[in-house]
Amino acid sequence: MIKKLVLVFIALFAIQSYGQNGTASPYSFYGIGSTNFKGSVENRSMGGLGIYKDSVHVNFQNPATFAGNNLEGWNNESRPVKFTVGGSGTSSKLETSGSSDKTKSANFDYLALSIPVGKFGFGLGLQPYSSVGYKLENRDAEENLEYRYTGEGGLNKVFLSFGYQITKSLSVGMQADYDFGNIQNSTINFAYNDEGQFLERQTKEYTRSDLSGLNFNIGLHYQKMITDKLELQGSLTYTPETDLTSKNQRTFSTIIVDVDTESELIYNQIEADLVASGLDETDLTLPSKLSIGAGLGEPRKWFAGVEYTTQNTGDFFNPLYSNTGATYEDASKFSLGGFYIPEYNSFAKSWKRMTYRAGMRFENTGLVINNQTIKEFGMSFGVGIPVGNMFSNANIGLEFGKRGTTNANLVKENFVSFQLSLSLNDRWFQKRKYD
Repeated sequence: MIKKLVLVFIALFAIQSYGQNGTASPYSFYGIGSTNFKGSVENRSMGGLGIYKDSVHVNFQNPATFAGNNLEGWNNESRPVKFTVGGSGTSSKLETSGSSDKTKSANFDYLALSIPVGKFGFGLGLQPYSSVGYKLENRDAEENLEYRYTGEGGLNKVFLSFGYQITKSLSVGMQADYDFGNIQNSTINFAYNDEGQFLERQTKEYTRSDLSGLNFNIGLHYQKMITDKLELQGSLTYTPETDLTSKNQRTFSTIIVDVDTESELIYNQIEADLVASGLDETDLTLPSKLSIGAGLGEPRKWFAGVEYTTQNTGDFFNPLYSNTGATYEDASKFSLGGFYIPEYNSFAKSWKRMTYRAGMRFENTGLVINNQTIKEFGMSFGVGIPVGNMFSNANIGLEFGKRGTTNANLVKENFVSFQLSLSLNDRWFQKRKYD
C-alpha cells in the first residue's frame, strides 16, 4: 500500500511541476528567481526551523543530522533507512496600489534517501532550488502597453551528504551540491504609429543563461539530555561563498504579435555578440550563509526552538543582469517553532500519535527595489500522521504569509502554501543471531 502511495504522490507532483512553473511571483524576475526549497514539510511547518534531529525524518538543512545514535529498541545495532518525497502548491493574491490579481503554482520540492552505516550516515537526493516564473506588463498614462516581461526556468541541485557521530551528543557533517539549470528572460517593446495604432511588428530581446557549479554546506549538531526528561538540541551550519558558471546567449528579434492570443511569430532575428563584450560566459556569485539555533524539549513529546540565519546577499552578482534596477543587501531570517505529540505509543487513539507542529518566520530577503527592502513573513501549521508502521508517516503543512509591499509602485503578495510529504522508514541492516 505504501509503495502505491509513493508512486501516486510522485506522479501527481511530477505532472504538476512539469505543467506549471514552480512560482508565479513577480519577484522571481531578479537574481536566480524565488527560492523554492525552504526545508522539509516538517521543518516548514515549524517556521522553517532546521535544528531538530530525530530517527524518522530527514533534515536537509544540516548534514550533521544524517549521523545519529542507534535505537535502543533495536539493541543499539542500527537505525532506520529513511526515504522522503515532498511537494507543495501555492495560491497568491498580488496587490498593487491600484489593482490586484490571483495566481497559482505547484512544485515538486524534494526526493531523498538517508542510509545509516554505523556511526556514519549518508544522504543523497534531488531538490528544485529556485524558480523563475513571471509575466509583467508596463503601461503608459493612456493605458497603452509599452513593455511585456516574461521569464521561466530555475536552478536545481543534486546533493550528497555525509555525517559522522563524534560522540553520543555531537555529530558533524558535510554536504556537496551540484547546481544546474537555466533561466530565460524576454522583453517585448511595443510601438505605435502617430495615430496611436498598434504596429504590426514589434521588437523582442531574449536572454538565456545555463548555470552549473558546485557548492558545499558544513554543519554541527549537538543533542544531550540535561535532566531526566529535558533534552537540549543545538545546530550550526555554514555555506561558503561559491561561483556558478553561467553560459549566456542573447538574441534580438522582430516579431509579429497577436494581441488577443499573445502568440508570437518571428519575422527576423539576430544573435548578440556576447563574446566581444566578455559576457558569453560569466560567474554568478552565490553568497555565504550562516545559521545557528537551539531548542529544548522532551523526546517523543514536545520541542520548541529558535534559529537565526544570515546571508551575505550583498555579494550576489552576475554581470549579465547588472541593469535590472535591483540592488542587494545582506539577508536574514528568524524562525521559531516546535511540535507536540500527545502520546507517541498510543494504539487505541490514532490522533494521540500524531505530531502537531506550528511556527513563524520573519525574513529580510536581501532584495532592494526602488529603495524598498523586500521582506517576507510566514505563519505555519502542520500535522504528522503515522502510516504503515511506527516509523513511517505522512506530513501535511499549511503556511500563510506575505511578501513585498505596495509602496514605490511595487507588488505585495499574500500567499497560502499547502505542502505534503511522505517519510518512509525501514530496517535494512540487522545482525544475524544464532541459538
